[in-house]
Amino acid sequence: MNGLQIKKVQKKKELSAFIRLPWAIYAGNPFWVPPLIADVKQKLDRRRHPFFEHGEADCFLAVRDGELVGRVAAIVDRAHNEHHRDRTGFFGLFECRDDPEAARALLDTAASWVRDRGMDALRGPMNLSMNDECAFLLEGFDSPPVVMMPYNPPYYIDLMDKCGMSKAKDLFAFRMDRGHGTSQKVQAAIARITDADRFRFRSFDKSRLYEEAMAIAGIYNSGWRNNWGFVPWTDAEIKHMARSLVRFADPDVVLFAEQEGRPVGFAFGLPNLNEALAKVNGRLFPFGFLKLLAARKKIKGARAVVFGVIPEVMRTGLAYLLYDRFEKALLAKGFEWGELSWQLEDNEAINRFAASIGAGIYKKYRIYEKKIGTGGA
Repeated sequence: MNGLQIKKVQKKKELSAFIRLPWAIYAGNPFWVPPLIADVKQKLDRRRHPFFEHGEADCFLAVRDGELVGRVAAIVDRAHNEHHRDRTGFFGLFECRDDPEAARALLDTAASWVRDRGMDALRGPMNLSMNDECAFLLEGFDSPPVVMMPYNPPYYIDLMDKCGMSKAKDLFAFRMDRGHGTSQKVQAAIARITDADRFRFRSFDKSRLYEEAMAIAGIYNSGWRNNWGFVPWTDAEIKHMARSLVRFADPDVVLFAEQEGRPVGFAFGLPNLNEALAKVNGRLFPFGFLKLLAARKKIKGARAVVFGVIPEVMRTGLAYLLYDRFEKALLAKGFEWGELSWQLEDNEAINRFAASIGAGIYKKYRIYEKKIGTGGA
């Protein structure tokens, strides 16, 4: 392997090197947004992160002649396999120089690791699951990612091809700008709803943080359970997410739709924190937090992280009613543009809906997979 070694991360120094590698990979790239180092550490903390209640992972480094050239996490998510009744292992947190040999060695290591745990397929990237950042950017390299969406060099796609990985699924990101000009279509759709008054709408109540978070989880787990790759949120994960996002979320752009007092839909909007995080270079202290607070006031974009309704009310027109209030809430906050992401390429209903409200696809992402049963990685 010409001096190439794959090392399992076991020491604090190795974990630090694993976390810091992207700064070398993306040096000089104006579109990459450094993650918060503390958040990455927490994600990989087996004692603190709720993913490890139903999953396991190990991290690996690729070192060539003493230089760190790549990294990967090998992952088994029991919640995924129980829900889909399969034996799929995952790779994630992948970063690599334009070095096909190193990339192959990393993926082979991940494949061997998950196969040793009874898996017969390798899929990814997942950081750590479908409920986190996932997929490689496939199209749209000329602009930064929004919050909680990935970015990578274009050559990662070539590396996957050279490593024998195949497309599993593409994901779409839609963009809308202020003044998109389709409000008349939305209003016409709303006008056709004869019983719209049975629904009530309200914003997220931060004083009931966990109760509200659990309501979101209930709708999500009901409405998305038949989607490809779906992994149900556990109570611990939704509480963890609530604690994490409450620092930066705007409750005025997290909306519930209720019927007879029961939540039946929600729109989860999040200010595009990446516009602010780009200023702090991964560290909140000693001065990053002040920079972040200042930059937050100038955020122009928002991401619709999750938007949907439960199956029982899916054909009632509620989606248009909910979207109408959601857009008005975003406009009232002064946002200039928004991203609706991500959506499965073959989710025709949501993709048609996005097009009908004036959103257009501007980024695409790809998840890869490979069978790893008897016969090699």
